Amino acid sequence: MKKYILSLITFLTVQFCYSQINKETHFVPEWAKDAIYYQIFPERFCNGDSTNDPTVTEKWDGIPKGNNYFGGDLKGIIDHLDYIQDLGFNAIYLNPIFESNTNHKYHTIDYFRIDPHFGDDDIFKQLIDECHKRNIRIVIDAVFNHTGTEFFAFKDIVKNENNSKYLAWYDVHSFPVNLPPLKPNYEAWWGIGELPKLMADNPEVRKYLFDATRHWMKLGLDGWRLDVPNEMSHDFWIQWRKLVKQENPDALIIGEIWDDASAWLKGDQFDAVMNYRFRGACVGFIALENRNAFQFDSILAATRNDYPAEVADALQNLIGSHDTERFLTLCNNDINKMKLAMLMQMTFTGAPMVYYGDEIGMTGLKDPDCRKTMVWDSTKWNVDIKNWLRKLVKIRNDYRVFKRGSVKSLIADVGNKLFGFEREYENSKAVVILNMNDVAQNISIQQTLDSKRNWFDILNNTRITTELDENKQLTISARSGIILISNESK
Repeated sequence: MKKYILSLITFLTVQFCYSQINKETHFVPEWAKDAIYYQIFPERFCNGDSTNDPTVTEKWDGIPKGNNYFGGDLKGIIDHLDYIQDLGFNAIYLNPIFESNTNHKYHTIDYFRIDPHFGDDDIFKQLIDECHKRNIRIVIDAVFNHTGTEFFAFKDIVKNENNSKYLAWYDVHSFPVNLPPLKPNYEAWWGIGELPKLMADNPEVRKYLFDATRHWMKLGLDGWRLDVPNEMSHDFWIQWRKLVKQENPDALIIGEIWDDASAWLKGDQFDAVMNYRFRGACVGFIALENRNAFQFDSILAATRNDYPAEVADALQNLIGSHDTERFLTLCNNDINKMKLAMLMQMTFTGAPMVYYGDEIGMTGLKDPDCRKTMVWDSTKWNVDIKNWLRKLVKIRNDYRVFKRGSVKSLIADVGNKLFGFEREYENSKAVVILNMNDVAQNISIQQTLDSKRNWFDILNNTRITTELDENKQLTISARSGIILISNESK
């Protein structure tokens, strides 16, 4: 009996350890791997309620500036959820929505209040509920590294100086406080006086930010995107993750880190990051053509190798955002290049994210030009891009191989400007090939495709024959791509 009990204890211990390892290894919410995001800059998406407009609101299609307003709000987003759903998106990422005295809302005044020009708690809860009715997840921006100068704690320091009870919330070097436009005599994000840096590891500051997090999660929020999280301590994010996952184990945490984010993606902090490395690769190979196919492949491979496989499946694969030039602008308005980048987004490992308006051909240089108002006059849309994107989104939603499949490089032909990869999931395989050449290119079917399987060109709705003929070629038109699917063996 004693031997049996010892054996049982050993077995249970091993099982417990295995479960803990498994728990730590698999930490990314499953829905994040299925997500196709639509990013919205709220102030510029749609004015759904003119009663909450700023005092000075400009004509909707006016020129965007760093300090002007057009009246976009949460009601405007609600009014166009059917538009977003019709395109096939199942997740929305919103830029900041908390009270702020800027159009972009990164200068936070109150973390517990929706900006009054956007709406209130009730309208935000309605937005969440309406999204969930359509099976759309909603992720919002968290700006915890810094506040605006109108934040109550910073204002108290300005007023009471050394006698302020919030003195430890910031790192102020001397008094009086030098407010903008003077050079700040306090720690600020990138030395910008309008953005004093919070001492987030201070227990009082941490409690305030944690309480704010808990407040919004109780409304049914699906996740957070974290602004400049690499400028805060790892311990803050480790403890913050515990809070978030306690409130909702299925909540997603995405960090804004532009380069290697390995240190944050071990299962104790973030689930994924905005994949700016993917964007950089697409800009180089597709838009600017200053990187070749081998370099493109190397960047993508390095990103995959840096992270656990489940993280790679959930990376936010973007080609543009509120912080970058519009991709079509970088392409010099070459629609074929734009379509190739979207094809890459929708078939590669990771969760694609489309910046509002990219689907209708909006253009724009860096901020503030990339933050133009959404075009709602359909006669001004690029319908070709819109229909193309809808088709690609449907393909991604219909074929699980693009959401869960492994990735293997097939072609990185520098001379002919060809790039191709294979994805595999269970019994399904997919081959995707991009031709960045100005002329059509032929590839050997025998050398590229598994001849033991049936293949289908899903974009052209044609069957590919794979008889053992070494001379049989597959033609890819100039500046275009193909998606080949095989769901069964012969």
